[in-house]
Amino acid sequence: MKTNIDAPQANIWYLHHSGFAVETAGHFLVFDYSCDKPEGEARSLESGVVTPDQLDKDKKIVVFVSHGHGDHFSHVIFDWQDDRPDIVYVLSSDIKPKLRPKLQNSYFVSHYQQLFIDDIKIKTYGSTDIGVSFLVEVDGLKVFHAGDLNCWYWYYESTPEELKQDKESFEREIEKMAGEQIDIAFFPVDPRLKEYYYMGGEHFINRLRPDLFVPMHFWEQYDITRKFAERMKGLPTKVASLSHRGQKIIYRKGDA
Repeated sequence: MKTNIDAPQANIWYLHHSGFAVETAGHFLVFDYSCDKPEGEARSLESGVVTPDQLDKDKKIVVFVSHGHGDHFSHVIFDWQDDRPDIVYVLSSDIKPKLRPKLQNSYFVSHYQQLFIDDIKIKTYGSTDIGVSFLVEVDGLKVFHAGDLNCWYWYYESTPEELKQDKESFEREIEKMAGEQIDIAFFPVDPRLKEYYYMGGEHFINRLRPDLFVPMHFWEQYDITRKFAERMKGLPTKVASLSHRGQKIIYRKGDA
């Protein structure tokens, strides 16, 4: 494997379900943090939770929430302001009515917006549920978090016409991203869809070709990430297999 030591790099921690922490050269990003109970007794990134001592004073902290569903959002993220008053929140607009605390550095976003926060560029795309998906350009990397954007092919409870509409709605949303170069993508691979679990992720990979695809939205059913990775073998996109909360992935752009 060839390695470019000067290439942009990210340390990624799988936290829980659709939650991830991403550390780049100058930033610490948290996406869809929903579970603040650690795996085991110790509280750390390695046990799947963010703690105040991990909010690096030398890095800018940005917290993203794609929508207000309980498996993507916990109010505990606002407690982090106590340790980092300069923390920035980028929140889907559907969350705003649910909030009581006054946030000093917060942005509420809807579909198809662009936002610049210092040296970070953020684009929002749509979802096939509620909320938004995020494309974040930071420290030479482009990171995509899908939120609840997926091909929700509920074969066992939908009519043929509903299935057709759901599939077409998803594919239209993906087409709006055509031409985006994505380094790291976090995207649902949901076991509740049974044998159709792969449809959204496979289409996303075939159409957008991210460099690294990290499955999410699977609760504790880790086997589905290995199953999906096996299915995607032979494609240029690398698919991560996840096995536990706190799992760390090191990504370096351009490694081959």
